[in-house]
Amino acid sequence: MALTVVHLTAELWPFARTGGLGQVAADLVAHQARQGARTAVVVPLYRVAREHITALEPVGEPFEVHSGSLNTEVRCFELPRKGDGPRTLFIDHPPSFDRAGIYGENGADYPDNAQRFALFVQGALQVALRVGSPRPIVHAHDWHTALAPVYMRVAYADRPEFAKVPSVLTVHNGGFHGLFDRATLASIGLPDDLYSPDRMEWYGRLNFLKGGLTFADMVTTVSPTHAKEVQTDVGGFGLQHSFRLLGDRLTGVRNGIDDRVWNPATDEEITVHYGPKDLAGKVKCKAALQRAWNLPQRSRVPVFAMTARLVTQKGLDLIVPSRSLRESNAQFIFLGAGEARFEAALGELARQYPERVALNTGFTDRLEHRLLAGADFLLMPSLYEPCGLTQMRAQRYGALPVARCVGGLADTIDDGWSGFLFDGYTPEAFDEAIAHAMRVYEDRDHYREMTLHGMARDFSWSEPLAQYQRIYERALARRV
Repeated sequence: MALTVVHLTAELWPFARTGGLGQVAADLVAHQARQGARTAVVVPLYRVAREHITALEPVGEPFEVHSGSLNTEVRCFELPRKGDGPRTLFIDHPPSFDRAGIYGENGADYPDNAQRFALFVQGALQVALRVGSPRPIVHAHDWHTALAPVYMRVAYADRPEFAKVPSVLTVHNGGFHGLFDRATLASIGLPDDLYSPDRMEWYGRLNFLKGGLTFADMVTTVSPTHAKEVQTDVGGFGLQHSFRLLGDRLTGVRNGIDDRVWNPATDEEITVHYGPKDLAGKVKCKAALQRAWNLPQRSRVPVFAMTARLVTQKGLDLIVPSRSLRESNAQFIFLGAGEARFEAALGELARQYPERVALNTGFTDRLEHRLLAGADFLLMPSLYEPCGLTQMRAQRYGALPVARCVGGLADTIDDGWSGFLFDGYTPEAFDEAIAHAMRVYEDRDHYREMTLHGMARDFSWSEPLAQYQRIYERALARRV
């Protein structure tokens, strides 16, 4: 039987992205299609998405979505396909998605996010039946689409067309649950008996992600270590009991990177191409980076770079008070925006130490490519990191990560071989890791050996795709 994997996601690069979810979703479906799988992805037709679209084709006629007492018409459009790529489909409902933001505006969530994403999921499930005939596999991503298995097993339990449709839920960031009040159930067409501790109730709130964990056939996190962390009281974000109950239905699959895009030997965004057999180009990329960021061009001074959202999760409360930025003979470059307090603190450090610290809150993909090409080290002192992409890209570009030993960082960095891992979540532990990296940097042979080891590592999608295929087979077996 021919099967189609239909991905449901709230973000998809380049149409809508606030973090790693949109990039990973785009890469996963693209690489699945590249390997010959029948793959489709469904995303809301946001206003921001329209800015990246030149043509859309309607998929069938408009259809109704029933949510509580509300019946509303939605439409589905498809991006014209390029070759054997995945089908990219959009759920169009202007009252819900033709807005300035994806999740909210001016730092506040939209008050009807529960209804918006419930409507999206219901529409996407109907589209999945259309494009995945005769039997789709529904692969939902994060809390925004975690209602997909809930609808299939509860609201649509009497619909035979859904009975054999397996569901997989990937938790990209378990710190976000989708929390609403109890009355939300009625407004999204779900029965009130779901509001119980063994289903969707969570400390007096309705929890969308918990519902997905309860009803999905298989659940994945985005790294093997993180799959263990979410079952602990420290790393489970309050859902550790739900994760533990999954047993062997829970597994961790690390994300991949597109090794054709992230390749310093062919990257058109960087100053000079280079590779493991000739690192001379990286020296020139470093000089160009220092010039571009108005830092002194000192080839023997190590450059530590960070490209990330400037938020607590990324370890900014270790970086800002650290001695390293103030005292060490190194340069520190920060690319990204985030919490105002961290932007202000780093901005002040850049003013106090203009030869040592630089900040740019205007992130672009091109700047990130050039940053990794020129940097000697990458900073990722994360409080938690389900997987992370930047540390894999950095190793490909010969920038050694300095990171905490958590989640996907522990799975993708060989401590002492392709980067530096530390445990304690303190500024002192961070400073010691920086000092260790600088000692290695002074030993040029050792540093070069580590650089080459990192550049040789395989972070492609090949192995993750094989793991996902096995997960789909297990989900199918549960729906026989």
